[in-house]
Amino acid sequence: MEPQLTQTLRDLVLGRSVAALGTLHSGEPFVSMVPYALFGTAHDFLIHVSALAPHTRDMLAHPRVSLLVTAPEGGASGDLPPQALPRASVQGDALQLVPAAADYAAAKAVYLARFAQSAQMFELADFSLFAIRAVSVRFVAGYGKAFSLSPEAYAGALSGD
Repeated sequence: MEPQLTQTLRDLVLGRSVAALGTLHSGEPFVSMVPYALFGTAHDFLIHVSALAPHTRDMLAHPRVSLLVTAPEGGASGDLPPQALPRASVQGDALQLVPAAADYAAAKAVYLARFAQSAQMFELADFSLFAIRAVSVRFVAGYGKAFSLSPEAYAGALSGD
């Protein structure tokens, strides 16, 4: 992928804070909005979700999920038709991080560095931190600019490798 397109992917995923999360809910697709932070060398998506939310129960029952991160309409993308907006669709595996896990404290710190207002939710027993690790990524940079990326290529692009 060209360096300019790699930069577009990096700006998109690092610059946004919200994704659409797709889960399997009672045999049907279910999509919700989740704030995210990126964690570790694989650039896992960290989400902090309530057990009361259907998507949390869905991830526990079926850990394969999808995330969609899109560029905002307007701004630098203002004159682009919606179909030409950059976007990344991530197929990944969701893993619940338990407080006793070795990387939990670091993951929590990364999440709170991005969403400090979420600190009180970490005190609630029904909230859990999940890491979603990419299995494949489909990046569309615009018309005729679509790429399928391996987890390694995705991580390398976000790391600037």
